[in-house]
Amino acid sequence: MGAIEFGLTRDGDPRRLVVLSSDNGASSVGAFHGDHGEVDGCRIVVGAANLLNASVLRNLVPWLRPRAWGMATSAGLGDRLGLATPGHVRAMRASRGFIAPVFAQQSIREMERTNRTPQEVMDDALWGVVSEGWHEGFGADADHLKTTHHIDLCRGAGFTFYTLDPGDHVDHAADGSPMEEVRAAYDLLPWPALEDSPGAAMRRYGGSSWELEGEVVVIDEEAVARAAVKYGPAIAHVATMYRHLRAAIGQTAVDVEISVDETKAPTTVQQHLYLAAELQRLGVGWTSLAPRFVGRFEKAIDYIGDLRDFEDDLRSHARVAAAFGGYKLSLHSGSDKFSIYESCARATQGAMHLKTSGTSYLEGLRTTARLAPELFKDLYAFALQSYTKDRDGYHVSAHSEGAPNAALLDDEELSLLLERDDVRQILHVTFGSVLTACHSDGSSRFKDDLVDVLCGGREAYATALDSHLSRHLEPLRRTLAQMA
Repeated sequence: MGAIEFGLTRDGDPRRLVVLSSDNGASSVGAFHGDHGEVDGCRIVVGAANLLNASVLRNLVPWLRPRAWGMATSAGLGDRLGLATPGHVRAMRASRGFIAPVFAQQSIREMERTNRTPQEVMDDALWGVVSEGWHEGFGADADHLKTTHHIDLCRGAGFTFYTLDPGDHVDHAADGSPMEEVRAAYDLLPWPALEDSPGAAMRRYGGSSWELEGEVVVIDEEAVARAAVKYGPAIAHVATMYRHLRAAIGQTAVDVEISVDETKAPTTVQQHLYLAAELQRLGVGWTSLAPRFVGRFEKAIDYIGDLRDFEDDLRSHARVAAAFGGYKLSLHSGSDKFSIYESCARATQGAMHLKTSGTSYLEGLRTTARLAPELFKDLYAFALQSYTKDRDGYHVSAHSEGAPNAALLDDEELSLLLERDDVRQILHVTFGSVLTACHSDGSSRFKDDLVDVLCGGREAYATALDSHLSRHLEPLRRTLAQMA
């Protein structure tokens, strides 16, 4: 492509892209959009950090194109504001060689609640990578996709990781329903979509035994019926989604994740075996799977439950993954689960993916509390009012009634609110209302000011993210290093 150098200006908002080339890179520089000139015999372009120039950079620079990571231990670092990637990169540097980063990650639900497009998510990550000079590659996760239309939206932006979420098709009552109801539901499952029949499925799995690294697991007929009722329609939906994805991308290497974590009851080992066997039978290929583990994975706070029970459960699920040729176990709602990171790395032998998202937004709010306390107070009061509505669909247990009144706190105390579990959860799930709230004239109520504060305090925000996310990554890195 010829010799070029490029980077972002340190000051100013918005920051500008600067591209410099010697003569043999002139043709490459000509593709950039902006003001073209010459300095000391070299071509120079100063342009906007926009979609057009992001596309040119991706075409020219291999390490700016997202990639699939396969079985590498990986971590997704979501970004609701489009400003967090510099801090993500800094946190990832110490784990380079041990943990593969997924810097572009956002769920369809979050994109809709923040009015962002898949292309904006991708481009914001690219500019963060450019600003920090990261050359080690990164993944791009189109998270919690529920329809084939969602797949198409994200495929057009070049995502390399597709999290298929059939949660709307899971029967959450199957575990606890009376057996006569389960049997009736079993007979009415969408068997044609599963390319199966009630009798064939029962003969295949009923009474089957599975040896999992010395542990023998038997699936009786009741377990088959409950697993099929709970997950059968979800499996059919995943197969449809996967086939649509493969038809669109051909043999292009991507990571595929199956997510069934957002359920009330844990995924049993028998149900995991049924899931994996059925997905495999239907020709679905996947890199990682997110079961619903025991205990509680609430948003924004540490794991709730018995750690020994969790470790035993995780090891059992890891044995299932190994029995089907090996795939990663994915830890959703993985932010701030500090008590379990080491055991996760050890139990899976590094075959794991950690998914974080809202914690980076919370660090942005912590930074705002320090830099613009009045803005934070207004935002916090609004979040308290929105919480009852916004908590629907999230695993949280906070109650806004007991949350502190920020108006009664000194400015220097505001950032300490982010140490409270209830406040963290309230702020975590109200992001959509906060970021889309408008004044009566249609102007942004919080988002524009929040972005201005964090752009003006880029270094403070990046430093806060580096510190906070390093607490997530370092236990993984340390454990992986010990096992190497």
